[in-house]
Amino acid sequence: MASTHNRSEVLLVGAGILGLAVARELLLRRPGLRLSVLEKEAAIAQHQTGHNSGVIHSGIYYAPGSLKAQLCVEGAGLMYEFCAEKGVPTERCGKVIVAADEDEVPRLDELKRRGEANGVPGLEEVGPERLAELEPNVRGVRALHSPATGIVDFKLVAKALADEVEERGGRILTGRPVTAIESDGDGTTVRTDADDFRADRLVTCAGLQSDRLAVMTGAPRSPRIVPFRGTYYALSERATRLVNGLVYPVPDPAFPFLGVHFTKQISGEMWAGPNAVLAFSREGYSLRDLERGDLWETLSYGGFLRMAQRYWRTGLTEAWGELSKRAFVRAMRKQVPAVGIDDLGARHAGVRAQAVAENGRLLDDFWLDEAPNITHVRNAPSPAATSSLALAKRIADAIDGVG
Repeated sequence: MASTHNRSEVLLVGAGILGLAVARELLLRRPGLRLSVLEKEAAIAQHQTGHNSGVIHSGIYYAPGSLKAQLCVEGAGLMYEFCAEKGVPTERCGKVIVAADEDEVPRLDELKRRGEANGVPGLEEVGPERLAELEPNVRGVRALHSPATGIVDFKLVAKALADEVEERGGRILTGRPVTAIESDGDGTTVRTDADDFRADRLVTCAGLQSDRLAVMTGAPRSPRIVPFRGTYYALSERATRLVNGLVYPVPDPAFPFLGVHFTKQISGEMWAGPNAVLAFSREGYSLRDLERGDLWETLSYGGFLRMAQRYWRTGLTEAWGELSKRAFVRAMRKQVPAVGIDDLGARHAGVRAQAVAENGRLLDDFWLDEAPNITHVRNAPSPAATSSLALAKRIADAIDGVG
């Protein structure tokens, strides 16, 4: 039985950027709210928040009217404001999405249409001359320039959110992996390895484990999370000087990944990546990481098998890029011909929690499961970090007696 000390009006599971943003938003709306955040790791922001590219997206890619479209544009503005308030460094370094040849131009035009429909500020379609002014070492027949796109260290954002949550009286409890969730008419009991917690309202923002927590409360097993690892390389000083800001290819519209791109870091480094390959563990950050239970759960899921059948050619290309540095460099050279294999430095990776439906469709929008007194954020891949403060407002709006 949960002790009196472990009773909350609202209990959140997951201390990544989104869980912390929701906690902050609820405490802003109701000062004195008894709120706790449980995190299974020993520290906050250990997975998607701590392993992403650090881009504050402007909202170009997303279908107009979708949650991603609405919340990315709003969230980017809120993120810049929050970081300015907290002294977290950001840089609006700008971004170009580059069409390598004429075949890609119609897709670039569609991105411009989407971005304008979504209210992305300052979008400009440019030709080779203007592209050469923005990025002298980038080659393409046309590009879309987004001056509002920027960079930040989302781990620092998460730290600032956590500090504010605690300043406002919330508790953040690490080392609390959830083992069971039991609900009744009076609330919900969340069991962990350490102790039990009782809450009137439960919100889970568990990223790579989100579907498993949802199933604990009787939610459908589908959509399920399929983990995709993306590898980045830090570039040499010489290659870093070849790119001024963010340089992206025109993405494949059928695949919710953006392709290998160049990403300036707030530290001054330049990264190239990521690819997108199946991870053999939900928290597998290297090719050697294998968790048999996770892998079997993926390979035995009908939705994954249908997805793999649809995208097997793309999957093979991505896997070859994981194994071959030369293949990785070939993808980079489509945008920046001057880079070479000797420019690839330290390698690091993130794992994207991608929800896949039973029919094999990769869900390309945020997905929330609602039950009496329970909200599960079931699919929140990129641009969830950018959108976190705006998405937190939507979640708070939905919580009875709080929003």
